[in-house]
Amino acid sequence: MRVFSHTCSNTEIVCALGCAGTLVGVDADSDYPPEVVADLPKTGRDLDLDIEAVLKLEPELVLTSLTVPGHERVVAELEAAGLQTLVCDPQSLDDVYGDIRRIAAALGVAARGEALVAQMEVAMPTVEPAGRRPRVLVEWWPKPVIAAARRSWVNDLIQRAGGSNPWGDVDAKSVPLELADAAAQRPDIVAMSWCGVKVANYRADKVRAREGWSEVPAVANHRIHAISEAFLGRPGPRLVEGYRQLRAAIAAVE
Repeated sequence: MRVFSHTCSNTEIVCALGCAGTLVGVDADSDYPPEVVADLPKTGRDLDLDIEAVLKLEPELVLTSLTVPGHERVVAELEAAGLQTLVCDPQSLDDVYGDIRRIAAALGVAARGEALVAQMEVAMPTVEPAGRRPRVLVEWWPKPVIAAARRSWVNDLIQRAGGSNPWGDVDAKSVPLELADAAAQRPDIVAMSWCGVKVANYRADKVRAREGWSEVPAVANHRIHAISEAFLGRPGPRLVEGYRQLRAAIAAVE
């Protein structure tokens, strides 16, 4: 099968299933595994995909998603061009597992999909802390602060890792926050996972300098952590590493 992958997470799922050889191209944001994507044709960033270039690759299947605002337009353009698509829109960890299974089935390796899901489950056990669950702010953007909400797999990861998401009851994928409103929830931990920013450029001083945040426990106790968006923002196999880093941050508070 000839497969084009539009979105990083789908590329990583295909490779984790041992099907990298099916890929005939990827979007320009797919950067992992580097040894696989380095030589593949890239047809533009995920929200600026060159549909004609995708067509020239003659894929039998396009793996795409609705995980980023604006993706629905790209999906519509792919389908209008007559391309066969498999569309992912995970909003929970179970949804991520379901997408892995669907992609594995489409590639004819259903058993590998089940095995990958089982490996991820074992690697991300649910932790029941003895005391109060630390309050964890996972922020996708610093200004305005955009926090993961209930309809995000990250909400599940926080719970599994022994923490509590102050915005876990908000019925949305994410929620933009005024600085005062975010501070009022008094997070014990801030996890910077800024979308589209290299982790080397995450700056804890931006969090510390927020007006009115000096008494926020995460700031007062120096619990501001950089966790790459590649480990929390991509609904695929590397969520395991995001879980591990969340768990380490939470364990340090317990």
